[in-house]
Amino acid sequence: MNLFRMPAALAVAAFALAVTPGAAQAHEGTHPFENCSEAYANGYANIAEGDEHYGSHLDRDADGIGCDQPPADFEPADEAADDAGKDTADDTDLAATGGDGATPYLAGGGAVVILAGGGVLMAVRRRRAGTE
Repeated sequence: MNLFRMPAALAVAAFALAVTPGAAQAHEGTHPFENCSEAYANGYANIAEGDEHYGSHLDRDADGIGCDQPPADFEPADEAADDAGKDTADDTDLAATGGDGATPYLAGGGAVVILAGGGVLMAVRRRRAGTE
């Protein structure tokens, strides 16, 4: 295998990983939760039939209320946001992955580093091709 192809392939793979979105996704509310544990983790309990988060698989006793037995340490979504000191009017569409305003800059910086590495790789190839 040509030794120059491997670094180029690694650079392309690193760039692809840098620009692909992360696998973590917040629950966007357009579908039922997979199970009650997920509902409780997102601050939902006693989900009424007709609610966008309701699913018959969440309603074990078929009374029209899903996830109606929250754990003792359950904290509803609205109270969780208020207790954290977070203004709910300023919510963004970021997934709950710890991303903040610096995330795009970090991603952009990573892309610049990868592109600079590709430029150095091309310069080294040209220099070696000229000396052979």
